[in-house]
Amino acid sequence: MIRTIVSGALASKAHKGGEAWVRLSWVLGLRRLGAEVTLVEEVPGDPGPEARAYFDAVVSEFSLDGAAALVAADGRVLSGLRELDDLAAEADLLVNVSGNLRLERLRRRVRRSAYVDLDPGYTQLWHEQGVEIGLSGHDTYFTVGLELGSPRCGLPANGIRWRPLPPPVVLDEWPAVPPPGALGAPFTTVASWRGAYGPVEAGGRRYGVKAHEFRKVAELPTRSRHRFELALDIDPADSEDLDALKRNGWRVVDPVAAAGAPSAFRRYVQSSAGEFSVAQGIYVETRSGWFSDRTTRYLASGRPALVQDTGFGATLPVGEGLLAFRTLEEAVAAAEKIGEDHERHSRAARALAEEHFDSDRVLTRFLEQAL
Repeated sequence: MIRTIVSGALASKAHKGGEAWVRLSWVLGLRRLGAEVTLVEEVPGDPGPEARAYFDAVVSEFSLDGAAALVAADGRVLSGLRELDDLAAEADLLVNVSGNLRLERLRRRVRRSAYVDLDPGYTQLWHEQGVEIGLSGHDTYFTVGLELGSPRCGLPANGIRWRPLPPPVVLDEWPAVPPPGALGAPFTTVASWRGAYGPVEAGGRRYGVKAHEFRKVAELPTRSRHRFELALDIDPADSEDLDALKRNGWRVVDPVAAAGAPSAFRRYVQSSAGEFSVAQGIYVETRSGWFSDRTTRYLASGRPALVQDTGFGATLPVGEGLLAFRTLEEAVAAAEKIGEDHERHSRAARALAEEHFDSDRVLTRFLEQAL
Protein backbone atom coordinates (compact mmCIF):
# COMPACT_ATOMS: atom_id res chain seq x y z
CA MET A 1 0.00 0.00 0.00
CA ILE A 2 1.26 3.46 -0.92
CA ARG A 3 1.20 5.90 1.98
CA THR A 4 0.69 9.51 0.93
CA ILE A 5 0.37 12.93 2.53
CA VAL A 6 -1.64 15.56 0.64
CA SER A 7 -1.17 19.20 1.59
CA GLY A 8 -4.44 20.84 2.51
CA ALA A 9 -6.08 24.25 2.26
CA LEU A 10 -9.37 24.11 4.14
CA ALA A 11 -8.99 26.38 7.17
CA SER A 12 -6.93 28.86 5.14
CA LYS A 13 -9.71 28.99 2.54
CA ALA A 14 -12.70 28.65 4.84
CA HIS A 15 -16.15 28.95 3.26
CA LYS A 16 -14.80 28.36 -0.23
CA GLY A 17 -16.37 25.09 -1.23
CA GLY A 18 -14.62 24.92 -4.59
CA GLU A 19 -11.22 25.26 -2.97
CA ALA A 20 -12.04 22.39 -0.63
CA TRP A 21 -12.82 20.20 -3.63
CA VAL A 22 -9.33 20.79 -5.05
CA ARG A 23 -7.76 18.94 -2.12
CA LEU A 24 -10.63 16.51 -1.66
CA SER A 25 -10.21 15.33 -5.25
CA TRP A 26 -6.64 14.33 -4.48
CA VAL A 27 -7.45 12.71 -1.15
CA LEU A 28 -10.53 10.80 -2.30
CA GLY A 29 -9.03 10.01 -5.69
CA LEU A 30 -5.86 8.50 -4.24
CA ARG A 31 -7.94 6.54 -1.76
CA ARG A 32 -9.87 5.03 -4.68
CA LEU A 33 -6.57 3.74 -6.02
CA GLY A 34 -5.85 1.97 -2.73
CA ALA A 35 -3.48 4.52 -1.22
CA GLU A 36 -3.47 5.37 2.47
CA VAL A 37 -3.95 9.15 2.46
CA THR A 38 -3.55 11.78 5.14
CA LEU A 39 -4.51 15.42 4.64
CA VAL A 40 -2.15 17.84 6.38
CA GLU A 41 -2.81 21.58 6.26
CA GLU A 42 -0.18 24.04 7.41
CA VAL A 43 -1.23 27.56 8.44
CA PRO A 44 0.98 30.46 9.60
CA GLY A 45 -0.65 30.59 13.02
CA ASP A 46 -3.96 29.77 14.65
CA PRO A 47 -6.58 30.74 12.04
CA GLY A 48 -9.28 31.15 14.70
CA PRO A 49 -12.29 29.12 15.81
CA GLU A 50 -14.40 29.70 12.69
CA ALA A 51 -11.71 28.46 10.32
CA ARG A 52 -10.90 25.50 12.59
CA ALA A 53 -14.59 24.61 12.71
CA TYR A 54 -14.74 24.70 8.89
CA PHE A 55 -11.71 22.40 8.71
CA ASP A 56 -13.29 19.98 11.18
CA ALA A 57 -16.65 20.05 9.37
CA VAL A 58 -15.15 19.17 5.99
CA VAL A 59 -12.98 16.46 7.53
CA SER A 60 -16.04 14.94 9.20
CA GLU A 61 -18.28 15.21 6.12
CA PHE A 62 -15.83 13.21 4.02
CA SER A 63 -14.94 10.67 6.70
CA LEU A 64 -11.37 11.90 7.11
CA ASP A 65 -11.43 11.77 10.91
CA GLY A 66 -8.17 10.16 11.97
CA ALA A 67 -6.64 10.98 8.58
CA ALA A 68 -6.27 14.77 8.74
CA ALA A 69 -4.37 17.38 10.72
CA LEU A 70 -4.27 21.16 10.93
CA VAL A 71 -0.81 22.30 11.94
CA ALA A 72 0.78 25.68 12.56
CA ALA A 73 4.05 26.70 10.90
CA ASP A 74 5.83 26.30 14.23
CA GLY A 75 4.75 22.64 14.38
CA ARG A 76 1.84 22.92 16.83
CA VAL A 77 -1.05 20.64 15.91
CA LEU A 78 -4.25 22.68 16.06
CA SER A 79 -6.70 19.93 15.13
CA GLY A 80 -6.68 16.26 14.22
CA LEU A 81 -3.79 13.80 14.18
CA ARG A 82 -0.96 14.35 16.65
CA GLU A 83 1.83 11.95 15.69
CA LEU A 84 2.79 13.67 12.46
CA ASP A 85 6.52 12.95 12.66
CA ASP A 86 5.92 9.21 12.73
CA LEU A 87 3.33 9.55 9.96
CA ALA A 88 5.78 11.40 7.72
CA ALA A 89 8.52 8.87 8.36
CA GLU A 90 6.26 6.10 7.09
CA ALA A 91 4.98 8.04 4.06
CA ASP A 92 6.07 7.15 0.54
CA LEU A 93 4.97 10.42 -1.10
CA LEU A 94 4.11 13.99 -0.24
CA VAL A 95 1.68 15.58 -2.71
CA ASN A 96 2.48 19.22 -2.07
CA VAL A 97 -0.36 21.10 -3.74
CA SER A 98 0.80 24.68 -4.40
CA GLY A 99 3.70 24.01 -2.03
CA ASN A 100 1.42 24.69 0.92
CA LEU A 101 3.24 22.29 3.24
CA ARG A 102 6.61 23.85 4.11
CA LEU A 103 7.24 22.42 7.57
CA GLU A 104 10.75 21.09 7.05
CA ARG A 105 10.73 18.58 9.86
CA LEU A 106 7.84 16.77 8.14
CA ARG A 107 9.00 17.20 4.55
CA ARG A 108 12.46 15.76 5.12
CA ARG A 109 11.00 12.55 6.59
CA VAL A 110 8.88 11.65 3.55
CA ARG A 111 10.62 9.40 1.02
CA ARG A 112 9.60 11.40 -2.08
CA SER A 113 7.72 14.60 -2.76
CA ALA A 114 5.82 16.05 -5.72
CA TYR A 115 4.98 19.72 -6.19
CA VAL A 116 1.61 20.36 -7.87
CA ASP A 117 1.35 23.80 -9.48
CA LEU A 118 -2.17 25.24 -9.70
CA ASP A 119 -1.11 28.73 -10.81
CA PRO A 120 1.09 28.49 -13.91
CA GLY A 121 2.62 31.85 -14.64
CA TYR A 122 2.64 33.08 -11.08
CA THR A 123 4.69 30.07 -9.97
CA GLN A 124 7.29 30.24 -12.73
CA LEU A 125 7.70 34.03 -12.85
CA TRP A 126 7.90 34.40 -9.08
CA HIS A 127 10.49 31.62 -8.99
CA GLU A 128 12.49 33.35 -11.72
CA GLN A 129 12.38 36.55 -9.66
CA GLY A 130 13.59 34.80 -6.53
CA VAL A 131 10.32 34.93 -4.62
CA GLU A 132 10.13 32.18 -2.00
CA ILE A 133 7.10 30.04 -2.83
CA GLY A 134 8.13 26.67 -1.39
CA LEU A 135 9.15 25.31 -4.77
CA SER A 136 12.59 23.90 -4.05
CA GLY A 137 13.45 20.46 -2.74
CA HIS A 138 10.84 18.33 -4.52
CA ASP A 139 11.59 15.23 -6.57
CA THR A 140 9.00 15.83 -9.30
CA TYR A 141 6.97 18.81 -10.50
CA PHE A 142 3.49 18.83 -12.01
CA THR A 143 1.32 21.64 -13.35
CA VAL A 144 -2.24 22.24 -14.56
CA GLY A 145 -0.62 24.47 -17.20
CA LEU A 146 -1.13 21.90 -19.93
CA GLU A 147 1.02 23.85 -22.39
CA LEU A 148 3.91 24.62 -20.05
CA GLY A 149 7.10 23.53 -21.76
CA SER A 150 5.67 23.67 -25.27
CA PRO A 151 6.92 26.30 -27.78
CA ARG A 152 3.44 27.82 -27.73
CA CYS A 153 3.75 28.81 -24.05
CA GLY A 154 5.72 31.88 -23.05
CA LEU A 155 6.64 30.80 -19.53
CA PRO A 156 10.18 30.01 -18.34
CA ALA A 157 10.82 26.51 -17.03
CA ASN A 158 13.79 27.70 -14.94
CA GLY A 159 15.51 24.34 -15.29
CA ILE A 160 12.52 22.44 -13.86
CA ARG A 161 10.91 19.62 -15.79
CA TRP A 162 7.23 20.49 -15.50
CA ARG A 163 4.90 17.57 -16.16
CA PRO A 164 1.44 18.65 -17.40
CA LEU A 165 -1.36 17.09 -15.35
CA PRO A 166 -5.07 17.82 -15.78
CA PRO A 167 -6.99 18.57 -12.58
CA PRO A 168 -8.52 15.30 -11.33
CA VAL A 169 -12.21 14.92 -10.56
CA VAL A 170 -13.67 11.95 -8.67
CA LEU A 171 -16.55 11.02 -10.95
CA ASP A 172 -18.52 9.16 -8.28
CA GLU A 173 -18.60 12.37 -6.24
CA TRP A 174 -19.70 14.34 -9.32
CA PRO A 175 -22.37 12.32 -11.14
CA ALA A 176 -24.02 13.62 -14.28
CA VAL A 177 -27.48 14.83 -13.31
CA PRO A 178 -30.35 16.07 -15.50
CA PRO A 179 -30.17 19.84 -16.01
CA PRO A 180 -32.79 21.84 -14.08
CA GLY A 181 -34.97 23.08 -16.91
CA ALA A 182 -31.94 23.18 -19.25
CA LEU A 183 -31.49 26.76 -20.39
CA GLY A 184 -34.10 28.03 -17.96
CA ALA A 185 -31.15 27.92 -15.55
CA PRO A 186 -28.30 30.39 -15.88
CA PHE A 187 -24.72 29.91 -16.89
CA THR A 188 -22.80 30.34 -13.64
CA THR A 189 -19.36 30.35 -12.09
CA VAL A 190 -17.82 30.83 -8.67
CA ALA A 191 -15.08 33.42 -8.76
CA SER A 192 -13.06 36.11 -7.08
CA TRP A 193 -13.12 39.43 -8.91
CA ARG A 194 -9.39 39.98 -8.57
CA GLY A 195 -8.18 36.53 -7.61
CA ALA A 196 -5.76 35.69 -4.84
CA TYR A 197 -2.80 37.55 -6.31
CA GLY A 198 -2.07 40.97 -7.75
CA PRO A 199 -0.61 41.77 -11.17
CA VAL A 200 2.82 40.37 -12.02
CA GLU A 201 5.49 42.29 -13.93
CA ALA A 202 8.08 40.35 -15.91
CA GLY A 203 10.04 40.86 -19.10
CA GLY A 204 8.72 44.36 -19.53
CA ARG A 205 5.09 43.19 -19.39
CA ARG A 206 2.42 43.54 -16.77
CA TYR A 207 0.10 40.59 -16.45
CA GLY A 208 -3.33 41.55 -15.17
CA VAL A 209 -5.86 39.94 -12.85
CA LYS A 210 -9.22 38.33 -13.48
CA ALA A 211 -11.11 41.64 -13.17
CA HIS A 212 -9.49 42.87 -16.39
CA GLU A 213 -10.76 39.82 -18.25
CA PHE A 214 -14.29 40.10 -16.82
CA ARG A 215 -14.50 43.71 -18.03
CA LYS A 216 -13.87 42.57 -21.61
CA VAL A 217 -17.07 40.49 -21.59
CA ALA A 218 -19.20 42.65 -19.29
CA GLU A 219 -21.80 43.17 -22.05
CA LEU A 220 -22.37 39.45 -22.62
CA PRO A 221 -25.85 39.22 -21.02
CA THR A 222 -27.06 42.13 -23.17
CA ARG A 223 -25.90 40.31 -26.29
CA SER A 224 -27.27 36.86 -25.48
CA ARG A 225 -30.66 35.27 -24.93
CA HIS A 226 -29.21 33.29 -22.03
CA ARG A 227 -28.93 34.23 -18.37
CA PHE A 228 -25.62 34.64 -16.57
CA GLU A 229 -24.90 34.55 -12.85
CA LEU A 230 -21.75 35.03 -10.79
CA ALA A 231 -21.20 33.76 -7.26
CA LEU A 232 -18.66 36.50 -6.89
CA ASP A 233 -16.24 37.52 -4.17
CA ILE A 234 -15.82 41.23 -4.88
CA ASP A 235 -14.49 43.92 -2.56
CA PRO A 236 -16.71 46.93 -1.69
CA ALA A 237 -13.94 49.09 -3.17
CA ASP A 238 -14.87 47.64 -6.56
CA SER A 239 -18.44 48.95 -6.35
CA GLU A 240 -18.21 50.60 -9.77
CA ASP A 241 -17.41 47.26 -11.37
CA LEU A 242 -20.21 45.57 -9.48
CA ASP A 243 -22.68 48.23 -10.63
CA ALA A 244 -21.49 47.82 -14.22
CA LEU A 245 -22.03 44.05 -14.06
CA LYS A 246 -25.56 44.48 -12.78
CA ARG A 247 -26.38 47.15 -15.38
CA ASN A 248 -25.34 44.69 -18.05
CA GLY A 249 -27.67 42.00 -16.74
CA TRP A 250 -25.41 39.81 -14.62
CA ARG A 251 -26.99 38.37 -11.52
CA VAL A 252 -24.44 38.50 -8.71
CA VAL A 253 -24.87 36.33 -5.62
CA ASP A 254 -22.93 35.81 -2.38
CA PRO A 255 -20.35 33.03 -2.95
CA VAL A 256 -20.37 31.98 0.70
CA ALA A 257 -24.14 31.52 0.75
CA ALA A 258 -24.21 29.87 -2.67
CA ALA A 259 -21.12 27.70 -2.54
CA GLY A 260 -19.32 28.07 0.79
CA ALA A 261 -19.42 24.40 1.75
CA PRO A 262 -18.36 21.54 -0.55
CA SER A 263 -21.92 20.21 -0.70
CA ALA A 264 -23.31 23.67 -1.46
CA PHE A 265 -20.71 24.16 -4.19
CA ARG A 266 -21.80 20.88 -5.79
CA ARG A 267 -25.46 21.86 -5.68
CA TYR A 268 -24.68 25.25 -7.19
CA VAL A 269 -22.75 23.73 -10.10
CA GLN A 270 -25.40 21.11 -10.77
CA SER A 271 -28.27 23.62 -10.67
CA SER A 272 -26.66 25.54 -13.54
CA ALA A 273 -27.17 25.25 -17.29
CA GLY A 274 -23.40 25.33 -17.67
CA GLU A 275 -20.34 27.33 -16.78
CA PHE A 276 -19.24 30.66 -18.16
CA SER A 277 -15.96 32.03 -16.84
CA VAL A 278 -12.90 34.06 -17.64
CA ALA A 279 -9.38 33.26 -16.46
CA GLN A 280 -6.60 35.22 -14.84
CA GLY A 281 -4.90 37.42 -17.42
CA ILE A 282 -1.54 35.75 -16.82
CA TYR A 283 -2.99 32.34 -17.75
CA VAL A 284 -4.41 33.77 -20.96
CA GLU A 285 -1.51 35.94 -22.10
CA THR A 286 1.22 33.34 -21.54
CA ARG A 287 -0.83 30.63 -23.33
CA SER A 288 -0.12 28.38 -20.37
CA GLY A 289 -2.93 25.94 -21.11
CA TRP A 290 -4.19 26.48 -17.54
CA PHE A 291 -7.36 24.53 -16.87
CA SER A 292 -9.63 25.07 -13.90
CA ASP A 293 -10.47 22.32 -11.43
CA ARG A 294 -13.84 24.07 -11.10
CA THR A 295 -14.53 23.51 -14.79
CA THR A 296 -13.85 19.78 -14.46
CA ARG A 297 -16.72 19.60 -11.97
CA TYR A 298 -19.13 21.32 -14.33
CA LEU A 299 -18.10 18.91 -17.10
CA ALA A 300 -18.44 15.84 -14.87
CA SER A 301 -21.93 16.99 -13.87
CA GLY A 302 -22.92 17.08 -17.54
CA ARG A 303 -22.76 20.85 -17.68
CA PRO A 304 -21.21 22.42 -20.78
CA ALA A 305 -18.37 24.82 -20.08
CA LEU A 306 -17.76 28.05 -22.00
CA VAL A 307 -14.46 29.35 -20.69
CA GLN A 308 -11.75 31.77 -21.74
CA ASP A 309 -9.07 30.33 -23.99
CA THR A 310 -5.71 29.85 -22.27
CA GLY A 311 -4.31 27.55 -24.92
CA PHE A 312 -5.79 24.32 -23.54
CA GLY A 313 -7.30 23.53 -26.94
CA ALA A 314 -3.91 22.21 -28.06
CA THR A 315 -4.33 19.38 -25.54
CA LEU A 316 -8.07 19.02 -24.98
CA PRO A 317 -10.89 18.64 -27.55
CA VAL A 318 -12.98 21.79 -27.82
CA GLY A 319 -16.20 22.48 -29.68
CA GLU A 320 -18.65 20.14 -27.98
CA GLY A 321 -19.22 20.20 -24.23
CA LEU A 322 -16.14 22.39 -23.78
CA LEU A 323 -16.00 25.64 -25.74
CA ALA A 324 -13.31 28.32 -25.60
CA PHE A 325 -13.56 32.03 -26.39
CA ARG A 326 -11.11 34.86 -26.85
CA THR A 327 -13.45 37.77 -27.57
CA LEU A 328 -16.90 38.91 -26.55
CA GLU A 329 -18.20 38.05 -30.01
CA GLU A 330 -16.85 34.50 -29.72
CA ALA A 331 -18.47 34.13 -26.29
CA VAL A 332 -21.85 35.25 -27.67
CA ALA A 333 -21.62 32.80 -30.56
CA ALA A 334 -20.50 29.90 -28.37
CA ALA A 335 -23.32 30.45 -25.87
CA GLU A 336 -25.76 30.34 -28.76
CA LYS A 337 -24.17 27.14 -30.04
CA ILE A 338 -24.66 25.48 -26.65
CA GLY A 339 -28.26 26.68 -26.53
CA GLU A 340 -29.05 25.18 -29.94
CA ASP A 341 -28.42 21.65 -28.65
CA HIS A 342 -27.90 21.72 -24.92
CA GLU A 343 -28.52 18.00 -24.52
CA ARG A 344 -25.75 17.09 -26.98
CA HIS A 345 -23.29 19.44 -25.29
CA SER A 346 -24.23 18.03 -21.89
CA ARG A 347 -23.45 14.48 -23.01
CA ALA A 348 -20.19 15.65 -24.54
CA ALA A 349 -19.25 17.44 -21.31
CA ARG A 350 -19.58 14.28 -19.25
CA ALA A 351 -17.76 12.20 -21.86
CA LEU A 352 -14.88 14.68 -21.86
CA ALA A 353 -14.64 14.51 -18.06
CA GLU A 354 -14.55 10.72 -18.20
CA GLU A 355 -11.84 10.70 -20.86
CA HIS A 356 -9.54 13.46 -19.61
CA PHE A 357 -10.20 14.28 -15.93
CA ASP A 358 -11.31 11.03 -14.26
CA SER A 359 -9.23 10.83 -11.08
CA ASP A 360 -8.62 7.10 -11.65
CA ARG A 361 -6.80 7.89 -14.91
CA VAL A 362 -5.15 11.16 -13.92
CA LEU A 363 -3.84 9.98 -10.55
CA THR A 364 -2.68 6.60 -11.82
CA ARG A 365 -0.48 8.45 -14.29
CA PHE A 366 0.59 10.86 -11.55
CA LEU A 367 1.73 8.03 -9.26
CA GLU A 368 3.63 6.33 -12.07
CA GLN A 369 5.61 9.54 -12.64
CA ALA A 370 5.97 10.64 -9.02
CA LEU A 371 7.21 7.42 -7.41
